[in-house]
Amino acid sequence: MCGIVGVIGEQEVAPILVKGLKRLEYRGYDSAGIATLVDDKIERRRAKGKIVCLEEKLKSEPVVGKIGIAHTRWATHGVPNEANAHPHASAKVAVVHNGIIENFRELRAELTGLGHKFESETDTEVVVHMITQKLNEGLEPSEAVFQSLKRFEGAFALAILFAGRRDILIGARRGSPLAIGYGDGEMFLGSDALALAPMTQKISYLEDGDWCVLTKDSVEIFTEDGEKVERKINISAASGAMIGKGNYRHYMLKEIYEQPQVIGDTLNTVYNPNQMSITMPPMPFDLSGIDHVTIIACGTSYHASLVAKYWIEKHARASVEVDVASEFRYRTPPMKKGGLAMFISQSGETADTLAALRYCKSQGQHIVSIVNVAESTIARESDTVFRTMAGPEIGVASTKAFTTQLTILAAFAIALGKARGVIDAEEEARLSMAMTEVPARVSEVLNCDGDIQKIAKSVSEARDVLYLGRGTSYPIAIEGALKLKEISYIHAEGYAAGEMKHGPIALIDENVPVIVVAPHDELFDKTVSNVQEVIARGGKVIFISDKKGVASMKEQAFATIQLPNVDDFVAPVLYSLPVQLLAYHAAVFKGTDVDQPRNLAKSVTVE
Repeated sequence: MCGIVGVIGEQEVAPILVKGLKRLEYRGYDSAGIATLVDDKIERRRAKGKIVCLEEKLKSEPVVGKIGIAHTRWATHGVPNEANAHPHASAKVAVVHNGIIENFRELRAELTGLGHKFESETDTEVVVHMITQKLNEGLEPSEAVFQSLKRFEGAFALAILFAGRRDILIGARRGSPLAIGYGDGEMFLGSDALALAPMTQKISYLEDGDWCVLTKDSVEIFTEDGEKVERKINISAASGAMIGKGNYRHYMLKEIYEQPQVIGDTLNTVYNPNQMSITMPPMPFDLSGIDHVTIIACGTSYHASLVAKYWIEKHARASVEVDVASEFRYRTPPMKKGGLAMFISQSGETADTLAALRYCKSQGQHIVSIVNVAESTIARESDTVFRTMAGPEIGVASTKAFTTQLTILAAFAIALGKARGVIDAEEEARLSMAMTEVPARVSEVLNCDGDIQKIAKSVSEARDVLYLGRGTSYPIAIEGALKLKEISYIHAEGYAAGEMKHGPIALIDENVPVIVVAPHDELFDKTVSNVQEVIARGGKVIFISDKKGVASMKEQAFATIQLPNVDDFVAPVLYSLPVQLLAYHAAVFKGTDVDQPRNLAKSVTVE
């Protein structure tokens, strides 16, 4: 996901812009750049690679100016190089852009016919030339932007700088998020509140289709129809201190170690310790009438949904459909009016998930979202929001967001079961108490980090890795495989243990580590039976279980990871930790970029 920063004020903006970009590094990017006005002319500095490359260029070729825009780019159209890096500019306009202009080929051909010359392979450059064309036709900047926006199809956020106009900065959004920051004699644009946190905590979020004109003292906001509107000013909780790595080598490791706290913080939002009961946020519908739940998500959030399916069907006796948002949105499935559709997204801005939400809303569904960003688009468009309290998650590979999502989903399963009369007060208390033990048990798992690190060395040397699990451990196996793929670039697959004989067993040999997620639950013996088949074929088994489970396999497994005993209900949360740590240490051994793995972005706000 690309990042945008814009500043208009009385200070030299280059250092402020670079500082804002650094706070957006967690999104993933392959080039960076800034543009300012110097003697009323647009000056740009761009560099392929990390922000440090841009900083080096600014040292040798500094820019001044009190108005500017900046960008970190994750390539969509055009390869990652300096020519394709943002800002893109003509003599009159400079633009930074998140998202995709879907009809850029058509617009490019039209503008080329009008004499415009393109210098990059990007879709963004059509924005520059379309606005330039409108300026050439005699329109003022705000009207030129307004007319140009009507021509663009797709999802985008824009920050626009004009030669000769040190008094205005224009922003626009459709689909992709964009925030306005309010300062003292200065104003800001940013992809999110985190980018603007060092400058201001006073934030407005543009609604879908909005565009805005900033001066150093004020802002005017307009709808896509050109009507002037007001948007609420929020006091953001984001801060500079929230994203430091502290004494940790990587953000990902820091975030893994934050899980005892953030799981507890999340649980505290729904658990009543006096009554040993779960109380979810108010919902504008009767939960007792819900007998079917549709859960939609992407990536790691989708894996949390798979765990929730087991929980809800077992403990609330409601049927659950889980789907990947990018598939669901194009199936246009029939939906019975009054059903419950649940959407899970760390950022709350995932494009496919948001599109699926809007479809479900059009089908008369009650909309519940689980997000980590309260001000996000998905949250704002939901009937009810269940907030995870993970705090900013900077590492691209999700860890604490996943376990806090599981925490909320477990609580929801209890609440739904209680509302439907499936769970009585005694069972609710038992399951709730099991959840309250999780933060402490997670801390115990973290004490095993040194042992996990040693095992990860052998995993890092593999070309292929299999993960196995049954029941709620099956989605954890899939999630473990995803984590390893994401940050170590080792091919890995997660399978239901019972499916081994239906194909994957053909891959087993002495060079293939097989990581087995197997709490000593009602399915343990069946899982062990599948593991024996792996061992018989020379597979190198890494067995993750509790004390009793490890004791039964210690002599046969290549390695074991012993976790504390917990109730089967909350085991998926606990067993997420060792697969995260295995992936992390394997990636460190391989020397990959753990926090910003290649080709990945933190939040996917385009298709």
